[in-house]
Amino acid sequence: MKSTADSFLALVTIMDELREQCPWDRKQTIHTLRSMTLEETYELTDAIDAGDWKGIKEELGDLLLHILFYTKIGTEQQQFVLKEVIDGIAQKLITRHPHIYGDVKVEDDEDVKRNWEQIKIKEGKTSVLGGVPKSLPAVVKATRIQEKAKQVGFEWDNREDVWKKVEEEMEELKEAIKAESQEEIKEEFGDLLFSLINYARFLQVDAEAALEQTNKKFMYRFQAMESMAAEKGLNLLDMSLVEMDELWNEIKRKQ
Repeated sequence: MKSTADSFLALVTIMDELREQCPWDRKQTIHTLRSMTLEETYELTDAIDAGDWKGIKEELGDLLLHILFYTKIGTEQQQFVLKEVIDGIAQKLITRHPHIYGDVKVEDDEDVKRNWEQIKIKEGKTSVLGGVPKSLPAVVKATRIQEKAKQVGFEWDNREDVWKKVEEEMEELKEAIKAESQEEIKEEFGDLLFSLINYARFLQVDAEAALEQTNKKFMYRFQAMESMAAEKGLNLLDMSLVEMDELWNEIKRKQ
């Protein structure tokens, strides 16, 4: 039976062979791979949400292949080699865990996060927000921004104060709506969303996961409503909102 190291080296060899011999693999660049990598990441996310361990295993393999693909291209471009990628992350893990590989003492995971931010600053980061990817989905990005700001003490004292901020932003949105200023409405709506995401953190709720759960719930109920209407020989396009609400409420009662 092959060891993990043997299996990894075999995969590296396969990647090398595909890059040299397959027309499609030869054609790829870091830019053409980007969208496919995002797709693979979302497929992994779907598998995680579904608790599908077989799917998780498969999607992790796909992502591992992408990592090797980028590394192969980086090597061709004389930018870096696989060993540098591996050594880089190993050294980063050691440096950022002084409570494991040094004499730093921590009480909990919050201490660990604070240490990380301090280490990043020492490494040359000019802002604690510098590590937030620009291309993150907005809800996830807002959460990461708030979490990072928290590590330097820029944080509300309690969730009651955060809720007051939510109410304040809600009133400002209402004022913008009264003023019929579309630009102000957009800005205040964004402020309200940001505050709600902040409040979700204080409730220990993953805002992205909560919204996705609601998305799935809505889709299930809407599609069930379509099916129920069809069973009655009806089409949603021909139904009134009151009639659709009756079907919707019936589906909710059955859940």
